[in-house]
Amino acid sequence: MVNLLNYLKEHQQQMEDTLLRLVEAESPSNDKKLVDQCGVVLQKQFEQLISGQVDVIEKDEVGNQYRFTYGTGSEQILILGHYDTVWDQGALPIRKQDGKLYGPGVFDMKGGLTVTLWAMKTLKEAGIVGNRKVVFLVTSDEEIGSHHSHELIKQEAKKSAMVIVPESSISPKGAVKTQRKGIGLFQLQVRGVPVHAGINPWDGASAIDELALQIADFKKLDDREKGISINIGTISGGTRKNVVAAYAEADIDVRFETKEQAEMLEEALLNRPTFNERTTVEMLGGINRYPLERSESVFDLYLQLKEIAASHGYELEEGASGGGSDGNFTAGVGIPTIDGLGPVGDGAHAEHEHVELENLAYRAALIAELIKRNMD
Repeated sequence: MVNLLNYLKEHQQQMEDTLLRLVEAESPSNDKKLVDQCGVVLQKQFEQLISGQVDVIEKDEVGNQYRFTYGTGSEQILILGHYDTVWDQGALPIRKQDGKLYGPGVFDMKGGLTVTLWAMKTLKEAGIVGNRKVVFLVTSDEEIGSHHSHELIKQEAKKSAMVIVPESSISPKGAVKTQRKGIGLFQLQVRGVPVHAGINPWDGASAIDELALQIADFKKLDDREKGISINIGTISGGTRKNVVAAYAEADIDVRFETKEQAEMLEEALLNRPTFNERTTVEMLGGINRYPLERSESVFDLYLQLKEIAASHGYELEEGASGGGSDGNFTAGVGIPTIDGLGPVGDGAHAEHEHVELENLAYRAALIAELIKRNMD
């Protein structure tokens, strides 16, 4: 029987080569040409390492998406990743230093793509198959909201017994994520009655005044103890200082920990009272992603990972993240989802973004052995 971790350690250099190829193929979300070029690199790596089934889901607005399949089981385990990054081409230098690889998207999440490919490669080399096939779904627009992939993600999730998300781990020790906050994205638009601010101000109705009252009111929903936060990210409005404002708007980011909180917040934000009846208030948007809650089934996946890690000689911790991932979608449709299985590193979306190369084999073995345990 092949020892999965030992096999991966023996192929450390090849794993680093895979990661470097993916990082060198820069893939800023909004550049379809570059993203598609990276997708071709990703597909070639899968074909060379695993040679399983490849389905290309072509997209016009964003990069193409990929469904890679290992095995032929009637049921499936879903691994979920993305290969777009937040970095414009050439924004970050790629370098190897002190056992770390630095570069655009190396931590978020091309390191995760690499360990997944090698986990699948290891299962193949060990001849491990079961009643469940492994589907590795890789999308191209996660960093810009997953608007072109979230329906596909949910469709694949509903076919799956469990979901593994090799997104960036929690620094500095590489804890996995058993909880993620949900996200709501809203825009408040207010229309008022413009008049001269000096001659007849009381004949007007200021959209800015109404916006301020609206913000003060719904900010009362902020609750640190319950994990609810409402951030007013941008505001704009008015035309001149001597004109009562005809229009004002605010962009709003809402975070929460439970589905019940999401429903409460959406109801409260979409159904706004009007403080000045001469203004018109409209709230657009809604819940973008429901939370990944730390349910019993999620905790069970973590306990399996913790046991596997202990057999490899280290302690694996768990944690929560205020940020969302595509794993929120799969958790939102009720499928047990464990997140943050990418390699140890730091600096997602930051100039010091990097992964610790020595950790690649351990993280790939973690994923491979979790899959092995759940293939039947």
